[in-house]
Amino acid sequence: MKKALFLLFACCLFAACGKKPQPKPLSQAISAFRNLPGDSTVYGLACDGSTDSILILLPLTGTDPDTFDIINAFQEHRLMGRPHIGDRLAVILSNDSAREVLTTINISTLTGQWSYMVTPTLRHQEEASRVIPDSILQRLLAPREYSLRLRDGGIALTFGNYQQKSNTMSPVDYPALKRYTQWHLYNGRLVLVPDSARSEAPDTATIVLLRRDSLVLRFNDHEQAYYRNKQKTTKQ
Repeated sequence: MKKALFLLFACCLFAACGKKPQPKPLSQAISAFRNLPGDSTVYGLACDGSTDSILILLPLTGTDPDTFDIINAFQEHRLMGRPHIGDRLAVILSNDSAREVLTTINISTLTGQWSYMVTPTLRHQEEASRVIPDSILQRLLAPREYSLRLRDGGIALTFGNYQQKSNTMSPVDYPALKRYTQWHLYNGRLVLVPDSARSEAPDTATIVLLRRDSLVLRFNDHEQAYYRNKQKTTKQ
């Protein structure tokens, strides 16, 4: 259902961003979108006519296209993912003006598979270094790719090493990879929801950088840089 609605948005975008009245079926479809309680973000689709100083947005609330001032956001590098016509955007407005954008997040760019490399540590470094040949150590300490995939519909997947407490035979430890199953934006921050079976609290991250091939997330205790998995391609 969500995919069908998005295709409807894309097909009608050029008509919706023009001066002609909105077709009633499109308005009804868009207005089915609802923010989460407490989320003041404006969600919509980027329209033709946007520049480095203004953003024309078709809100998902079903209202007419809005024009926002993005000069300061552009100059201060707070446009997370350059918008293209039809891209889904999350827009955070300034507290001082309902027409001035504080930050934008390109949701179309954010979705996809993001990866990073990790290296293991020796469990008993002194003893292992003494008894294990260097050639074997080099193979044991080989880096491994971890990945986070953000899919349409709020589905999150993680790939890589899952720490197994019962695996006591390995002389190395790879960093634990938290398993996420859902994601959403909330007031400009990325919320990652773990597997419900683990009863863990969601992780909330600030998007520090978002480009076609690069993503940097700032969590409470660390900052993580990602690269776009080459199997997935999107616009900047």
